[in-house]
Amino acid sequence: MSRIDTLPPLRQVIASHQLSARKSLGQNFLLDLNLTAKIARQAGDLSACDVLEIGPGPGGLTRGLLAEGARRVLAVEKDARCIAALQEIAAAYPGRLEVIEGDALQIDPLAHLTPPVRIAANLPYNIGTELLVRWLTPPDWPPFWQSLTLMFQREVADRIVAQPGSKAYGRLAILAQWRSDARIAMSLPPDAFTPPPKVSSAVVHLTALPRPRFEADAATLSRVVAAAFNQRRKMLRAALKGLAPDIEDRLHSAGLKPTDRAERVPLEGFCALARALDA
Repeated sequence: MSRIDTLPPLRQVIASHQLSARKSLGQNFLLDLNLTAKIARQAGDLSACDVLEIGPGPGGLTRGLLAEGARRVLAVEKDARCIAALQEIAAAYPGRLEVIEGDALQIDPLAHLTPPVRIAANLPYNIGTELLVRWLTPPDWPPFWQSLTLMFQREVADRIVAQPGSKAYGRLAILAQWRSDARIAMSLPPDAFTPPPKVSSAVVHLTALPRPRFEADAATLSRVVAAAFNQRRKMLRAALKGLAPDIEDRLHSAGLKPTDRAERVPLEGFCALARALDA
């Protein structure tokens, strides 16, 4: 029997610490420890890794990560009400859980982590996409993390793995797939959470590539993709005309049709255009 079984059920933890979920913090608690263990397993073998968890809440996934053998977990939690509950978990796993109270958007966790590092989190809905973009766009690549195992609203998960030609395909798909292998690992219905959100959720697993999939300058690629998808209904020659006076020539040199629209252009095409613009 694992040590996790000696800790109180999460419903009891929530009741004893008065941890009602707050919409302002994007909180939806996952209380089924079988599910949290399953999510933890999606992150792979954690026995030789530090794991960064954002928004642990009452600690359901935290317990799953530790029970599944994570070498060490760093949990960053903004809600002061949850700290005491997380410290109870830390006491049950001596030396393996560090809890930092604060805003994940403001804290640099690197000083508290020893490589190799993986990130696993049921991200608060209101900051999930922003955190993902930050992790995918560091100044240097490869990043400090080996993999990301993250819970999102299903709509966001679909955008991360979307392929050209689909309505979900856009900037998030380009950012994720340029530098990582991304897949949806599992889906969860609203009633898996307390309180149930209005939408379904999904866990996305992203594995960092040692180098970007296609050559391109990150800043140039970002500008191209932003301009293209900000006016995704327009043809490329119109949407991108602000990037270069000879944009049609640049599109041709990248093997793209000026009359195409952004949602039809594959990742390789955007990278080719970024190289053409830099040339």
